[in-house]
Amino acid sequence: MPQTSYPITWDLETFFQGGSDSEELRRHLDETKDRLNTYADKLNAFDTPTSSSEADQIAALIEEGSDISQHIRQAGAYITCLEAQDMSDHKASTLRSEVTELNATYSAAFNRFRQKLAQTEESVWQALLEHDKLAELFFVLNEWREAAAEQLSEDEEALITALSVDGYHAWGQMYNTIVGEMTVDVTVDGEEKTLSVGQANNLLSHENPDVRKHVYEQLEAAWKEKESLFANTLNHLAGFRLNVYDKRGWDNVLKEPLDINRMQQDTLDAMWGAITKHKQPFVDFLYRKADLLGKETLEWYDLGAPTQENNQTLTYDEGAQFILKHFKQFSPKLADFAEHAFENGWIEAEDRSGKRPGGFCTGFPLSGESRIFMTYSGSMSNVATLAHELGHAFHTHALKPVHPLNRRYAMNVAETASTFAEMIVADASVKEAETDEDKIALLEDKLQRSVAFFMNIHSRFLFETRFYEERRNGFVPAERLNELTDEAQREAYQDAVNSTSPSYWSNKLHFHITGVPFYNFPYTFGYLFSLSIYAKALEEGVSYEDKYIALLQDTARMTVEELAMKHLGEDITQEAFWEKGIELCKRDVEEYLNLTAK
Repeated sequence: MPQTSYPITWDLETFFQGGSDSEELRRHLDETKDRLNTYADKLNAFDTPTSSSEADQIAALIEEGSDISQHIRQAGAYITCLEAQDMSDHKASTLRSEVTELNATYSAAFNRFRQKLAQTEESVWQALLEHDKLAELFFVLNEWREAAAEQLSEDEEALITALSVDGYHAWGQMYNTIVGEMTVDVTVDGEEKTLSVGQANNLLSHENPDVRKHVYEQLEAAWKEKESLFANTLNHLAGFRLNVYDKRGWDNVLKEPLDINRMQQDTLDAMWGAITKHKQPFVDFLYRKADLLGKETLEWYDLGAPTQENNQTLTYDEGAQFILKHFKQFSPKLADFAEHAFENGWIEAEDRSGKRPGGFCTGFPLSGESRIFMTYSGSMSNVATLAHELGHAFHTHALKPVHPLNRRYAMNVAETASTFAEMIVADASVKEAETDEDKIALLEDKLQRSVAFFMNIHSRFLFETRFYEERRNGFVPAERLNELTDEAQREAYQDAVNSTSPSYWSNKLHFHITGVPFYNFPYTFGYLFSLSIYAKALEEGVSYEDKYIALLQDTARMTVEELAMKHLGEDITQEAFWEKGIELCKRDVEEYLNLTAK
């Protein structure tokens, strides 16, 4: 593949010109709002169907609603990109509030429609589902019907949605506002710096242990200073959810996240059960890492520390070529797609100040394109992250032939395509390492992911389930939140880490996200589920490509249990399925321990 030069910043002008001052965006939002109001009136006038002859009308309302939803998501994706590329873009934050309101209005109107559909008499309902225009939506329509049956009345649900804008969602926005204005004063190599919390977090992987310790202490102090504010945001977010659950008669706080992820409690229990039984190799890895750092046990600020200097760095163009080369060995279609993304400015990778930390991929449904956000500094870990986000984008691309309502996959399977793509690159980087030192560093990077999914995410899940149980009885103060965090981290890491991060409940954005409750276990699900797909791909090579795409196209039109049985022939409610993926990770531990024993 010839060397080329790819743009390192993304092109957003193709969607709306002018950034947060865009007149095009302003027109788009105003027109969408007007369309939405007219549509809401139509839905209010809609009555529960009494005959299958109403199928055409129902299909037309669904199509119109789907189109309006895509217009809202197009604007939302653009604003997400504006906020990420420049955290000081306050106009983008104002626009975000506007899109949140549009979403709330749409959700309230569409929810009324779904509830009226849900009341359809069974024989009429079955006849409707046989109609040409509705048959392909069989799964999602039945899902709506089941969900509506478990909700409150139309008026009550509409009221909840309306109140959530300045109640529930506002607490999430308040959290983002406070964090966005936080700074941390640190001293690195004798130089005093004032950093955003995201920039400071990056220093926790610094090779100098004194720098890591200093930055960790400064971060903990910064979060401690604001902990009463964050205790309010977290408690009120949870309180809102719990009140809604109580009014609906739901007594299990995991009901909503499990429904959203289209998975059974048995599957979740089997996954965590298998992980808990097989943590010892990863505990061994953490102790070996401590030994290599000259310690008996790791401190929290050592978890991201490198034990080997990885001299393998790649420019952005070299990183892109590495990804394309290895994607092609598994799926030429994936490689061609990724090359198109690189060539056409779909990726914001420039290493500059003022950007939001982290990485993401967001889809623009009206344009049929995605945009990827990250900060690329040349490490192999950056290359793996870039591959991960390209995997997300390919998932969206693979779903283009599918009806828009059959593209709405849940978070657990959302992490499948991304982790699969990341695995291709991470494995290739280990195999192509030129020295044992580089191989150790790359294996360590892979194992850091396993530790994150099996231990860090587990600690988040343990914390959140226990916090919600206590929140039922009233406000949980910051001191208790710190204790719950400490207990969860010690349990999840099986005491392989000497210190913890008591402030983790406040500094982890995922606890404060309003879109998805329990923003934790789906990551681990996606990681292990993708390992099974990766094993199949290794076995079958390029011939697996079409089967893989077929699996992706089914991710939003069946439960995960059905998806696994249809495409993998596996029962994921049993621990045996999850143990297969864990075994692959244990092999990495064995190789790491053998190499570092020298």
